[in-house]
Amino acid sequence: MMKYRYIKLLTILLFASTGILSAQTRPWKKGILVDEFIYDSAPFPQAHSATIAETPKGLVAAFFGGTKERNPDVCIYVSRHENGKWTAPQNVADGVMPDKRYPTWNPVLYQIPNGELMLFYKIGASPGTWKGWLRTSKDNGVTWSEARALPEGFIGPVKNKPILLSNGNLICPTSTEGNPGNNSWLIHFEMTPDFGKTWRKVGPLSAAKDINAIQPSVLDHGNGKLQILARSRNRAILESWSYDNGETWWPLAKTSLPNNNSGTDAVTLKDGRHALIYNHVLPPGDLAKGPRTPLNLSISKNGKTWYAAAILEDSPISQYSYPSIIQTNDGLIHVIYTWRRLKIKHAVIDPSKLKLKKIKKGVWPKMKGYTAPAAGEITQD
Repeated sequence: MMKYRYIKLLTILLFASTGILSAQTRPWKKGILVDEFIYDSAPFPQAHSATIAETPKGLVAAFFGGTKERNPDVCIYVSRHENGKWTAPQNVADGVMPDKRYPTWNPVLYQIPNGELMLFYKIGASPGTWKGWLRTSKDNGVTWSEARALPEGFIGPVKNKPILLSNGNLICPTSTEGNPGNNSWLIHFEMTPDFGKTWRKVGPLSAAKDINAIQPSVLDHGNGKLQILARSRNRAILESWSYDNGETWWPLAKTSLPNNNSGTDAVTLKDGRHALIYNHVLPPGDLAKGPRTPLNLSISKNGKTWYAAAILEDSPISQYSYPSIIQTNDGLIHVIYTWRRLKIKHAVIDPSKLKLKKIKKGVWPKMKGYTAPAAGEITQD
């Protein structure tokens, strides 16, 4: 019996060490410490548009779930990371209005320093008609205030997190997708100096006639210098720059990085570098929209020259999309994203362990032992 137990223990250790070695040697996986689903089962078949924030009591995630996007039963759900596990999704907001029930959309979390946790979301039949709403939590996402409508014409951050600027303004990167009969995409910013009590707008940003962008994220280069990166219909991630804390902006322009008309997110790290999470893939032919796979992480010192860092997902089965990225106080990077519209996934990355390779002319660099998968199916938003 003792001999059997000894052999069994050796076998377990061998498999464990082999697994660790495999994880360390897999191309483009170096630095990925955790790769997990937020939940195994849920009372809704589809989920999308996740967001993540660090509170004094740990991580909180939010996303929308329901029968499918645009269905009136779509609600905002929240999960908290407690004792090493995620809590079951909790329904914290729906689209029930006096006239009828509408779907909810695109939650965005923001932790006020030494204050409440903010949850921005939208209610409406479509992105062209939705309105902005806000709930807050005083206990790190356990309970929530009553819903409060944002002022008419304001929707809050449309997909990606707000940034607290050096001048005390909270800048909410946002955009519109056109009113009924108007398909134009426009980026603007909503500023609040008092965490949602009062608001004003900056923009919309200027752009050439054929340039269309939404869902920007903000990078802070210091001394009032800001950069946005945005989703587009132009087969490239678009950017703009401000040198006065977001009061004025350069016209939108293409970067060298591809975009498949899907959401991206970015964050300025504690060491001054910038991290971008996105689908590094061009749509087929001359299409504006394509498969939402693979899901990539890139790093840059200046926001212009980017280095390939990791591939979180690369299955030809689309989609891995709408990522949200933050850096926690311990220095680790956390990414949360849609997994095939069926679940929400969470990854933890140690930026000090990433092996970087320069991206030249927008082409993801080759790595020994890695073969890019064939393109997956083209999917809807």
